[in-house]
Amino acid sequence: MPAMTAITSSSRAFAAIFWGGLTCGILDLASALVAYGARGAKLIRIPQSIASGLLGPDAYKGGAGTAILGVALHFFIAFGAATVYYIASRSMGLLRDRPVICGFLYGEMVYLFMNFVVLPLAGLHRPPLSIASLVTGPVGHLFFVGLPIALAVHHYSK
Repeated sequence: MPAMTAITSSSRAFAAIFWGGLTCGILDLASALVAYGARGAKLIRIPQSIASGLLGPDAYKGGAGTAILGVALHFFIAFGAATVYYIASRSMGLLRDRPVICGFLYGEMVYLFMNFVVLPLAGLHRPPLSIASLVTGPVGHLFFVGLPIALAVHHYSK
């Protein structure tokens, strides 16, 4: 019977991380495409800007290839964020039991980490303050990053 518990536990962990990361990745990327697309940005430049963290300015010259790389990197980050939350939730039951407030707080923590650690290390700058940067930044990370991850972990931890 212990082997069955391990299988169930690991499949629940996989499901929580998979669905949390996938939902987060889709919602966060969609919010950026809508918010910046509404401002007239070329949509291909959004995932290319993600790839530019790895490739520098040459990412904007790479066409669809660097856009695909940017999407892959974006989902790598989303699944990484879901994995971190899931692992933390194993020792902090509050993260499992209070998904809305913890998800909102986690979304903001991810936003701060991305803007004050990841972007500077990648040599990138934060976008100037605008409605689009609010939707994809501190406001969007509440609903499109932290909340879906926390809800997935909550759901699969029952």
